[in-house]
Amino acid sequence: MAEKSVVVGVDGSSSATAAVRWAAREARRRGVALSVVHACLLVPARVPDPIALPRTYHEAVLEQGRRWLAEAAEEARRVAPDLAVETELASGDAAEDLVGRSASAQLVVLGSRGLGGFTGLLVGSIAVAVATHGHCPVVVVRGAETGSGVVVGVDGSAAGEAALAFAFAQAAATSAELVAVRTWSDVFVDTAWHQGLVVDWEPIEAAERELLERQVEPHRAAHPDVAVRLVVTRDRPAHALVAHSRDAALVVVGSRGRGGFRGLLLGSTSQALIHHAECPVVVVPHH
Repeated sequence: MAEKSVVVGVDGSSSATAAVRWAAREARRRGVALSVVHACLLVPARVPDPIALPRTYHEAVLEQGRRWLAEAAEEARRVAPDLAVETELASGDAAEDLVGRSASAQLVVLGSRGLGGFTGLLVGSIAVAVATHGHCPVVVVRGAETGSGVVVGVDGSAAGEAALAFAFAQAAATSAELVAVRTWSDVFVDTAWHQGLVVDWEPIEAAERELLERQVEPHRAAHPDVAVRLVVTRDRPAHALVAHSRDAALVVVGSRGRGGFRGLLLGSTSQALIHHAECPVVVVPHH
């Protein structure tokens, strides 16, 4: 059976082109094919009979999709000349199509914002939907991609454990430093501190560091060559991870953290990262 491919969704935007470049490099590194997909949602359209058109609306949309696919494939081969690149023009909703493909893919890669975005909308609705419902890790490519190291958020949840495993594997494969970040910020304690009460932070921080070391240890043993840096900070998870993303090549988070509510499929930290991180973000499902 053929290896699962890396799938990248394109729509002709500059954000999608950046996603194609990232996906091509990653597919080459993994030794698998790159599948470039564009989904056309063909809306029924009619014009008055007396108006003669050189081509139908559907033909124009499909032709545009084929052109975007050809340009994306050319860009992928420019980045990785020996890479096997497949293109497919699909019909239907793009998010639904990519979520379906995620069941048989190693990764799904998307740009942070497509052509349909409104001014001020930092991340496209398709990226959010696929990150929320994807069956495999979903990469949202954003930022300048000039940093180094893999940053991972660790919170002890099932999704956080899956993110930690992915991050260690990625760091090992790319000879990158792994930065494991565990944050803690208690609203009651913060309020007490502002009211003038004396709080001894050291025992809290020591306990949090012990938890982080315990969670990291099995992965460190499985990847002894990975340089690991542990960060324990009294901060909100999203704020701390966005700050670390400024110097990172990749930030890895679970799809849903320990504070998630039942039925909330994408955690607030994951959403914040795909909106505001300054480097590519991987959202890892735990199912």
